[in-house]
Amino acid sequence: MNEQTESLDLVWGAKNIAKVLGCTERATFHMLEAGDLPEATQIGRRWVASRKKLRERFEGQAA
Repeated sequence: MNEQTESLDLVWGAKNIAKVLGCTERATFHMLEAGDLPEATQIGRRWVASRKKLRERFEGQAA
């Protein structure tokens, strides 16, 4: 990963988003397709999300 991508704090692909969330890839893909993760967007055929926004959302729910 290059410096620019790291500074953007982006997580590319359902598999990598699942790792951040601690979910299975299948469950994550279902959430993405259902629109349950508004922090993520689809660019072409790949999903992308902000790692910071995902953490903020799920840390807020855990509190």
